[in-house]
Amino acid sequence: MGVPSRHILSQGPVLAALGRTLAGAVQQRMRASSSSAPSVIHTPGPELTAEHAPLPRALIDDYLRYVGADPRAYRGEVPPHLFPQWCFPVLARTLADLPYPLLSVVNGGCTVRVNAAIPDGEPLQVRARLFEIDDDGRRARLHQQVQTGTASAPDALAIDVFAVVPLTNGKNGSRSNRGTAPALRGGASFNGAPKPSANGSRPHTPEDAREVARFALGKDAGLSFAKLTGDFNPIHWVPLIARASGFRRPILHGFAELAYAWEGLNKNVLGGDVHAVRSIDVRLTRPLVLPHEVGLFVRRRELSLSDALGGPAYLTGSFRLRGEP
Repeated sequence: MGVPSRHILSQGPVLAALGRTLAGAVQQRMRASSSSAPSVIHTPGPELTAEHAPLPRALIDDYLRYVGADPRAYRGEVPPHLFPQWCFPVLARTLADLPYPLLSVVNGGCTVRVNAAIPDGEPLQVRARLFEIDDDGRRARLHQQVQTGTASAPDALAIDVFAVVPLTNGKNGSRSNRGTAPALRGGASFNGAPKPSANGSRPHTPEDAREVARFALGKDAGLSFAKLTGDFNPIHWVPLIARASGFRRPILHGFAELAYAWEGLNKNVLGGDVHAVRSIDVRLTRPLVLPHEVGLFVRRRELSLSDALGGPAYLTGSFRLRGEP
């Protein structure tokens, strides 16, 4: 059963943010040839705020079915891994003035700390800022911080979001899309998105992990997630654009991978307790091309999405439960 297209009507703020990002990218290209003066980036950046109308219950329930969860488990609540739906517009604003190629930003992963359940039916409040940047000339790693919840649970979620912007031309190693590097002011260290190992290898699923769930993701999984969250980046659902971007076929959203992994833990490891996870930290390490059948593997408090034991991982991470340090 497909996701109803009526949910697109609830995605106005996200679609507007995508439009602003596209317009900003066009303006960047127009300005690139007119000035070569380096920009100065101050970090941490200012805190930006926004309030989002309560999400329709039908959208929440269809989203939960999409990621394999039982809507009854979240009665009166909003699932924490749905946060991109209302946080994305503010996160996009924190990057609006950066001199990086905005359309090249790649999701690197996130850390989510759950302080309280998010009540259903209340306006959603967001506070976000660009926390730090690490620009080594080849790529810029961006670290954003988000606090979100409602009036009765204002700090329900504390989230660190990590993104990577490639800056060099793969053929000749030259810096792409802009002439000079920005000067950085403030924190520039970065411990978020993964850096390749010394030999360039990607993370693999440990041989001693156990498979706890398997997900059959159809070719329209990206479009379905877009309808539910508003993230209509065409690399996730338009084959021609995905191929033009270097992928064989459309790839799944990174935050959809997070949601599948989180609910796979809830259902198959934590006995259906949707409040057991205190924090979860994930890194996106390889594009997940659609359609695809992928497994969730767990070893103690480590997790990964992969095709098989020992295979390259699409997502790696760790989690902590309530009551654990």
